Amino acid sequence: MGHGRPGSKPKHRVDPMLTEQQKLDSLIRLGIELSRVNDLDILMERVLTRARQFSNADAGSIYIRKNDWLHFSYTQNDTLQKKLPKGEKLIYSTFKVPIDTKSIAGYVATVGRPLNIDDVYDLDKTLPYQHGKRFDDTMGYRTQSVLTIPLINSIHNNLGILQIINALDPSGNITTFSSQDKRTMDHFASVAAVALERAQMTRALILRMIRMAEMRDPRETGEHVNRVAGYAVTLYEQWALRHHVDPSIMEKTRDILRMAAMLHDVGKVATSDLILKKPARLDLDEREVMKQHTIQGARLFMHQQSDFDEAAGIVALNHHEHWDGSGYPGHVDFRTGHALAGYTDQNGLPRGKRGYEIPLFGRIVALADVYDALSTKRPYRDAWEEKHIRSKIRESAGTQFDPELVNIFFNAYGMLRSIKERYSETDDDISIYQY
Repeated sequence: MGHGRPGSKPKHRVDPMLTEQQKLDSLIRLGIELSRVNDLDILMERVLTRARQFSNADAGSIYIRKNDWLHFSYTQNDTLQKKLPKGEKLIYSTFKVPIDTKSIAGYVATVGRPLNIDDVYDLDKTLPYQHGKRFDDTMGYRTQSVLTIPLINSIHNNLGILQIINALDPSGNITTFSSQDKRTMDHFASVAAVALERAQMTRALILRMIRMAEMRDPRETGEHVNRVAGYAVTLYEQWALRHHVDPSIMEKTRDILRMAAMLHDVGKVATSDLILKKPARLDLDEREVMKQHTIQGARLFMHQQSDFDEAAGIVALNHHEHWDGSGYPGHVDFRTGHALAGYTDQNGLPRGKRGYEIPLFGRIVALADVYDALSTKRPYRDAWEEKHIRSKIRESAGTQFDPELVNIFFNAYGMLRSIKERYSETDDDISIYQY
């Protein structure tokens, strides 16, 4: 999550003794780095990490603007992070605050100018905004210095708010953000806003594809695919840590996997409405037709021009394979729909892939998809209770799911639950965690 803690410099810390030109050069390199990140959530994490490194901040948050609200989208906090076991991430409540002058973030979004506060507990009572203490009280954290910057795009639209918290001096003590920090972060926010706008466009394009599927299958919602993608990235991160995957490879893979996982069921656009919208369980023949969505989805990415195309095709084709070989579509050439030579059963049909024959991305999204499906109400059943979901997944280790990934699932269960809450079907919560 974060890179460092009080008392030590964050990794890749920008040297405060650099000249203005050197810092500008660093920002140019940052622009190139951020341009290589395509997924919105992964980008926000990278932006926040780099912002804290440029300013040597202990913590920070990003709020994304949606209409007249700021949605608390991502947070980092080294002081709280270091209390967790290696590999775990902070679990935080998702919330939104109105764009008005009552909160610090809302005020900056309203006026469109940065705000640098030395101590949020020492604000003049006549100011329209004040610091909400609930987060500090709940988490045992002391917010002091806060620098809040609007993320303004090229046509002067406010995309959201970047907030960095508790500047640290070389000894790790909390200090104030300097005027130099403010100037640097103004430049940083301009670079980040360009990358954010591009990532939002990419996300919008993916969600348009999802909405095409949603027109056919009402269960294929933006919330569903975001949850599945979030679960998949979390499972992959924990798997990669176990297998000592190089951090640079893990970063690139997370970006690709998240977008690919969102499109796992896009092949349903080729499935009949009579099947997709049937308000009851499918019969045997209907299930066989439904299975074709894996092949149809893979065909959409047949002409591969990038790593994303390859990953999306792998996920679409393999996310219904089972560890014991009982899944589908099996060893099939998705271009023709025919079984691969040497991989047929006694009836001449494609044999299901089993074990490590199933690509890692397929094994991960299979578990993520089932967890979300069981957690969500369907036309023919209510959502399962969490204890029953946990029992089902535990019992399916070694049959439907990769046993190692099931173990990772339970170790990361708190993080998965926070993703579920973040992308809930309702969006009514207003929190008083207002900075």
